[in-house]
Amino acid sequence: MHVLVVHNRYASAQPSGENKVVDQEVALLREAGHRVGVFERRSDDIAARSLPGKAAIPLLVPWNPAVRAELAARLRAERPDVVHVHNVFPLLSPAVLAACADAGVPAVATLHNYTQICPPGTLQRDGRPCTACVGSTPLPAVRHGCYRGSRLATVPLAVSLSVNRRRWWTGVERFFCISAAQRDVLVRAGMPPERLTVKHNFVPDPGTCREGAGEHLLYLGRLAEAKGVRLLMAAWDEVAAGGGAGVPLVIAGTGPLEPEVIAWAAGRDDVRYVGLYDTAECRKAIARAVAVVAPSTWLEAFGLVVVEAMAAGVPVVAAGHGAFVELVEDGVTGLLHRPGDTASLADRLRRITAEQARNREMGQAARRRYEQGFSPAVGLERLVEGYRTAIAGRSESNGDRIIGDRIHGDRINGGQ
Repeated sequence: MHVLVVHNRYASAQPSGENKVVDQEVALLREAGHRVGVFERRSDDIAARSLPGKAAIPLLVPWNPAVRAELAARLRAERPDVVHVHNVFPLLSPAVLAACADAGVPAVATLHNYTQICPPGTLQRDGRPCTACVGSTPLPAVRHGCYRGSRLATVPLAVSLSVNRRRWWTGVERFFCISAAQRDVLVRAGMPPERLTVKHNFVPDPGTCREGAGEHLLYLGRLAEAKGVRLLMAAWDEVAAGGGAGVPLVIAGTGPLEPEVIAWAAGRDDVRYVGLYDTAECRKAIARAVAVVAPSTWLEAFGLVVVEAMAAGVPVVAAGHGAFVELVEDGVTGLLHRPGDTASLADRLRRITAEQARNREMGQAARRRYEQGFSPAVGLERLVEGYRTAIAGRSESNGDRIIGDRIHGDRINGGQ
């Protein structure tokens, strides 16, 4: 199979689970013998643009005609079987779908978040769930400056959502939802259910599993409000006030709350802030963890770090909402806490460290869950199945159109 992957890479200064997923899928397909090309833009390149070039970017977010022409030309030259679209913000735009239509190549798209129904893609405002734009115009997002706290920065996203909604919903043969929880939200928001299928992200086998009880609790991810970082700090203070957990909390990552985390961790023996880990360091840290903590306050569409922990035989403490409730079986592969509840999170942190035998059993169960649902073999099967369905759907549509044209022509000829 010949696949062209389309992706706007997020800035490398901060960890991106989406970039990681794209790279892993490309490698998986190539290893399986498929021909895979990549059509991409990099947000890192924005810094090198001239001042007028930077100023023009918001105008191109809803529609980039140059990208349409460039991609259409490449599709006509290479004739891939299918195009797989990931992120198109800010340098690609939904014009990539028009390019696919121009060249007659079916498109599939992975929905890594909720940008189809919410301009910033988080379904959250001021740290609380928000659905004000779902099923209506995205004016509330502009009014509240939901993207980066800026009304001006939110406008291009809101415009793109408004003018391209129908193009997305009709121009993509198959949407890959990365969890059933995400699919349910999107269906309720009005997206066509027949085009939405669940395809969980896979995780490469790390090659090693945890040995022993573990050395620390681990938070691994973006240091942002939506990820529950402030909630975790408050819960850990509560644990410490009650005598501690017996192991330190390690926080790895970077993001807008980094200065706050550094100040909070300074001078403490029970907390270590280690900055941004590379892939090898992440795997080592996970394999040495008593548990991985994922306290997100927003409705995570998936939760890659949860599955990475499961792959290493490590249980998880996660918020009991969004995709986490289908990834983590409470009391079996990890523990779920009440979302946004400091006391509940503190209680789960104490339990996961105090019950060593139970922790070991949960780690073993987590590894089995990974093997059954999130291994590369499972990921490849579901990915290729989605491609084939999209290709068949486009062929059927073309066939129906040809038959319809012939019937219409016969009627005209018969009338003459």
